[in-house]
Amino acid sequence: MKELEKVGLTQGEAKVYTALLELKSSTVGPIVKRSKVAYSNIYDILNRLIEKGIVSYILKKKTKHFQALKPSHLIDYLDNKEKEVIKQKQELKEISKKLEKLQTFETEQNAEIFIGEKGLKSAYEKFVTKDTKEIVYLYSHEERYAQKSDLFYFSAADLWKSVKMKGISNQYYKTSPYYKKHRKMLNVKFVDFPIPANIDIGKDKLMIVSWENPIVAILIHSKSMADSFRNYFESIWKKAKP
Repeated sequence: MKELEKVGLTQGEAKVYTALLELKSSTVGPIVKRSKVAYSNIYDILNRLIEKGIVSYILKKKTKHFQALKPSHLIDYLDNKEKEVIKQKQELKEISKKLEKLQTFETEQNAEIFIGEKGLKSAYEKFVTKDTKEIVYLYSHEERYAQKSDLFYFSAADLWKSVKMKGISNQYYKTSPYYKKHRKMLNVKFVDFPIPANIDIGKDKLMIVSWENPIVAILIHSKSMADSFRNYFESIWKKAKP
């Protein structure tokens, strides 16, 4: 019966239980014949049904005669199953903090690679979260990818509209339409010497972007690396000019 499978019995258990309801009390042979389960599986199935509290047996002349308990015992079986699930949930709650610590440890240092403009958008969506308060960045604007970069940042500007930003760039960035429109938000200082680009630095992660074809973004989850690059950024910020 499919209904019995829906409440947690296997197909074999459902067949055997239904057969026993019809047979009243029976030895193994008639159960196998009526349920059409393999003889090699019958004892295993019967033992599981006994454990679930919906089948019992009596000994007659040293031979086991099995019988199904009333269908109402299925409710008891489900009640016990529900109690076990509640118990497991409670145990999981008690160790959840330990599990979260394990998860934090595992994600403290890792890196992900994203390819193409869609990949870059996905990378920034992971980089900028609701908890992101500030981003500092190093960006070298180059003619060979200037238009591609501007178009992308125009399309993704909403991602960091509520994030405090400050950046360091080269003088050529002053020609960028994106910079001209969002210069107040971008909060850029400029330098005349080469800088590594493009690097975005958050609280505990940083992103390195190559604008060559195809675009490649590497998102690194590492507080120590983010701190190191932020210190480097701050040392340049002091020397840069608005």
